[in-house]
Amino acid sequence: MNISDAANPTATPTLKSRLASMVYESMLLFGVIFVTGFLFSWLFGQRHALYLRHFMQGWLLFVLCSYFVWFWTHGGQTLAMKTWHVRLVAADGGPVGIGRALYRFLLCWLWILPGLALAWMFGARAWMLVLIPALNILLWALAVRLDPQRQFLHDRIAGTRLVRMEDESGKSVTA
Repeated sequence: MNISDAANPTATPTLKSRLASMVYESMLLFGVIFVTGFLFSWLFGQRHALYLRHFMQGWLLFVLCSYFVWFWTHGGQTLAMKTWHVRLVAADGGPVGIGRALYRFLLCWLWILPGLALAWMFGARAWMLVLIPALNILLWALAVRLDPQRQFLHDRIAGTRLVRMEDESGKSVTA
């Protein structure tokens, strides 16, 4: 597929549309995780949350990784990205390969893990358990202002970028 047919390679989606896509994606993933978690519990006879919990966590991480890598390497869009007219491409505008998609998936965890690690290191309680990770997410999102092309840091590192799609008439879609 020729990227120029579907997206303006220089148009970056707004931060608002990218964050809205992430919120929508999380709602869709709730269902995916629920169903795959249920199947795991049913297949392995899990009657207690602590029984096989590390295997369950590994399974759910595998499901998440497979979900994103599949969609990013097969058209560059998840359902939420299609809804918000956002596509993932390689830095040169071409399609994203499996290795680059996997690398981007791992880097995306930097939105959450540093904040959780800091909260754990400081022994955070009550609202600090929410505030510290939320501050991490806010800083990660605002880092887009430091990039000349307004790309997320994990995209810059992974060699990918998000582009805004055009509608059927060839006009850029804005959110």
